Amino acid sequence: MYAVCVTFELKPGLAARFMPLMQANAQLSLQTEYGCRQFDVLTDSATPDAVFLYELYSDRAAFDLHLGSAHFKAFDSAVADMIATKTVRTWDAVMQ
Repeated sequence: MYAVCVTFELKPGLAARFMPLMQANAQLSLQTEYGCRQFDVLTDSATPDAVFLYELYSDRAAFDLHLGSAHFKAFDSAVADMIATKTVRTWDAVMQ
C-alpha cells in the first residue's frame, strides 16, 4: 500500500467553493481508478480553511496514474487560485 496525506490551507472564505470540487475529485478517484483504495476528505470546524486528505493506493504507480488522470488535472487547475499552501506527504507500507 501507498498512503498520501495532503494538507491544504485555503485562502480565507473559499472553502465553500473548494469543497464540492474536492469531493467530486475524491469520488471520481474512487469510482474510476482501480488502484485508489481510499480517499477521505476531512475538515475541522475550528479551522474552516484547512482541509486534510488521506488517500490510499495499491502502490506508487496507482498514485502516479491518479496524478495523470483528467479529473485530477481539471480539479488541480480549478482550485489552484484557492490554495494558500499545500503540503503532501507520502508513506510506503512496511508490512502487507
